[in-house]
Amino acid sequence: MNRKLYPAIIITWFLLFASCNEIKTVDLIIYNGNIHTVDEAMQMVEAMAIKDGKIIATGTSEELLSRFSSATQTDLQGRHVYPGFIDPHSHFMGFAQNLLRANLWMSESMEEIVTRLQDHKTTMVGDWLQGRGWDQNLFEVKEMPDNTLLNEAFPDTPVYIIRVDGHAAVANDIALQMAGITADTQIDGGEVVVRGGKPTGLLIDRAMYLVSSLIPAPSQAEMVALLHRAQDQLFEVGLTSVCDAGLSKERVLMLDSLYEAGELQIRVYAMLSPSEENFEYFLPKGPIQNDHLTVRSVKLFADGALGSRGALMKEPYSDDAANTGILVDDVELMRKACELAHKHGFQVNTHAIGDEANHIMLKMYADFLQPGNDLRWRIEHAQIVDPADFDLFGKYNIVPSIQAIHAVSDMGWAENRVGEERIKGAYAYRDLMEQTGWLPNGSDFPVEHINPLYSYHAAFTRQDAQGNPPGGWTPEQLLTREEALKGMTIWAAKANFEEDTRGSLESGKFADFVVMDVDLLTVDESLIYDLPVLETWVGGARVY
Repeated sequence: MNRKLYPAIIITWFLLFASCNEIKTVDLIIYNGNIHTVDEAMQMVEAMAIKDGKIIATGTSEELLSRFSSATQTDLQGRHVYPGFIDPHSHFMGFAQNLLRANLWMSESMEEIVTRLQDHKTTMVGDWLQGRGWDQNLFEVKEMPDNTLLNEAFPDTPVYIIRVDGHAAVANDIALQMAGITADTQIDGGEVVVRGGKPTGLLIDRAMYLVSSLIPAPSQAEMVALLHRAQDQLFEVGLTSVCDAGLSKERVLMLDSLYEAGELQIRVYAMLSPSEENFEYFLPKGPIQNDHLTVRSVKLFADGALGSRGALMKEPYSDDAANTGILVDDVELMRKACELAHKHGFQVNTHAIGDEANHIMLKMYADFLQPGNDLRWRIEHAQIVDPADFDLFGKYNIVPSIQAIHAVSDMGWAENRVGEERIKGAYAYRDLMEQTGWLPNGSDFPVEHINPLYSYHAAFTRQDAQGNPPGGWTPEQLLTREEALKGMTIWAAKANFEEDTRGSLESGKFADFVVMDVDLLTVDESLIYDLPVLETWVGGARVY
């Protein structure tokens, strides 16, 4: 080799070495923490480097502080970091609008409901007195209510109060008259409950729309303000992404416009309601996915809810021998929706509670799906499944999208509804897990509380906040803590086709994360309901 070339070679080597070890400037470094990446190996790291809203590196504190510099550095002082929590089945818009209604959660009687409504009436917006959250299973006499007390207390004000599950409501007589409801009113997919030749005010499933359609929706400005309030509450409990299960074209476009204007930060996976307007506008465009909004699924309703005996069962209810529940969406409408979704590359997500509803949808899905597919069509709730149908989940890669908190909320009365044999296939999360190998776990808020830790706790304890029953309800269906954590992070993201951008703390993904004082995988389970989220970050920006 020509010795005259030595200096040039040495300089080149030096420059290459220097460039490989150049300290890069980033927007944020967090270090000295216990960062649960929830990656495939469930690794724990000490530090993360973040730039332009995304994670660019994870590792030890020493390594990252030597490789990167930032004007913003946070010493975690040993605190625990988790991927931003994701709720794979909820109702963000509904939760926001619920802020206008009286909170009837945990009411123990119709008398208490009337008192809460009277308090709310002093600040109510508009002409309608509304509330949500009642559950007759908490009453001393566990019977579905009528409107007698509402008529006495509010003779001149239309009243409409929604059951906790959103599948039943009670309206007073003035509201029934405005809707033109009589003892002869019939509606497909719902029921106007009649007693003594007169409507009682109780409306089940589709019958609810006869009254709710009369209630003016909030204005655009009011809705934006409500969404901001709702978003703040979600951030407070660590949620950074949510599914909104059933939206109109108007609502989806509202969200899109708010994101374009930088008005919202919470990420939303939108499930489209099965309307002709949605089918014609969205499906031909194909799936839409950007940083904040994903539109690639259709939401169907096979039946109602177990609490209101609207869940569609193969055999009559054990506590109501004349009733097998309600088919909410027409079978042909659901098949048409499946055809259109399959044609345009959209996911189908169907609410199915009863064993007959689950059977109908599993069989219908099988007509469109091939074994081994990755279309991730979902059964929302998959609450009561005939043991003979479980293998259809695994055979056709159908995703059971569950809400473990429902098992805890319903355990006091569910067996009375379906009997000791059918309960064996109810809330059967371990059996479902074995079919698919993964299980997204949400809350269905505002049916349940927005805090994802409640459903996390329910998944691996099957106990209420007080630790009852000892050992958990039907403990053979317990999940592990690790599975429960994945259910509200990486598996929730996977259920939405979003596992490449969120759900774990890995290079290239959004810097969405939560900071807490404790290790969720080891903390005493009795403390979980009261654990605070210290910080919530979305896209590398602190939002709480």
